[in-house]
Amino acid sequence: MKILKALKPGLFTTVQDLGRFGYLRYGVPISGAMDTFSHTIANLLVDNSPAHACLEMTLIGAELQALTETQIALAGGEISAKINDVDAPMWQTLNISEGDIISFGRMRNGCRVYLAVRGGVDVPLVLGSRSTYVRGGFGGIEGRQLKAEDTVDGFRARSVTKRFSMLKEQIPQFADQVRVHVILGPQDDMFTEKGVETFLSNQYEITLEADRMGYRLEGPVIEHKGKADIVSDALLPGAIQVPKSGKPIVIMRDAQTTGGYPKIAAVATSDVWRLGQAKPSITVSFEKITMKEGYEKFLKYDKLLVSVRDAIAKNRTSF
Repeated sequence: MKILKALKPGLFTTVQDLGRFGYLRYGVPISGAMDTFSHTIANLLVDNSPAHACLEMTLIGAELQALTETQIALAGGEISAKINDVDAPMWQTLNISEGDIISFGRMRNGCRVYLAVRGGVDVPLVLGSRSTYVRGGFGGIEGRQLKAEDTVDGFRARSVTKRFSMLKEQIPQFADQVRVHVILGPQDDMFTEKGVETFLSNQYEITLEADRMGYRLEGPVIEHKGKADIVSDALLPGAIQVPKSGKPIVIMRDAQTTGGYPKIAAVATSDVWRLGQAKPSITVSFEKITMKEGYEKFLKYDKLLVSVRDAIAKNRTSF
């Protein structure tokens, strides 16, 4: 069922779900939403499963025309959104009629916004996921970003009769500074004590070399003990490599599955989504935690998602 037509594609708009798992051994990245929290909430607001595919828009949103009556929700970075030139709120269910024009301005805070549609975006499953991996040319809409005149298909689903909304106090705020928790290793022994201290005690700025593959950071040089390369081993989103330059690289969702630079640390899984909303010029700092604390943070994050889901289910009104 055709649900949306792209009048303007935005800067970089792709179809993403929660990711493509089980294929790292074959060199296939996980991909999926850069901000899994906002992606999940957008789906819940239209009564979808968190795993349904959405549109992920980066920095500048698309302009879309509704081809049928449906419901959408917007979640993620703060962006000006309009329906037929009338301001449209984020973080709640929105009714859309055939012919409506959904438009977006530039991102004010954050980097990405997610548009979920009732029933989910319908594109072919590739290795168990609908996520777009542009570098590989597969998933999503023909393995590429959205372009003008594209149509977006969706699954048929009954409309929800209630408007769901997120509690104001649970809506995340995205600032110009991001502090994330990291677990040192697996190659932190390849750095001097001074190098590790430099990494943990300074702010690093996200450069223009930042995309779904990874973020190159600018800041104080992290000192290696000796050589700055290793026999290539596994990479996952959140890994922090430090090449010969001493400037860290944070691995993100579309990154290659192996790498030959030593990894000083890994971002706690429960914090990776916050980096998904960080754009160039934002500063990032790192706070060391233990593996046990990382696990506890993950459990706390999982409980947060459950509490938000329950609050959304309760916080509903009639259309």
